[in-house]
Amino acid sequence: MADSARALKVAGTIKKVVAGALEREIKDPRLGFVTVTDVRVTGDLQQASVFYTVYGSEEDRENTAKALKSATGHLRTLVGRELSIRLTPSLEFHLDAVPETAKSLEDKLAEAAARDAELAKLREGATYAGEADPYKHPDDESDDEA
Repeated sequence: MADSARALKVAGTIKKVVAGALEREIKDPRLGFVTVTDVRVTGDLQQASVFYTVYGSEEDRENTAKALKSATGHLRTLVGRELSIRLTPSLEFHLDAVPETAKSLEDKLAEAAARDAELAKLREGATYAGEADPYKHPDDESDDEA
């Protein structure tokens, strides 16, 4: 079993090779504007999961997935040449959901900020129902002593 440092090094090399090949070598017209975001390799270095994002519509994402699937063999060959280890890991491509998740979080934060602004406007003209400080303080004169 490989140690995690070696797995991280292999993952980094795979990321570099795949990203470079997608930029320079793969000429599939279905391939959209792809960014390789992460690569995770199993402990035995047999499988690599390549995470990517695609700029564009849902159709662009589907076409890019098809292009990556058809180019997997060529990309694996390039990875094998660069790694020069006994067994080349199999490549699996996964669409990374981080941008969509980040977008939904940003939308929720914007909604919360808008609600806070509404509450601040309501609070501007508000007055206390009773006294501003309803608690008794020891230095105050009390009516009980008289």
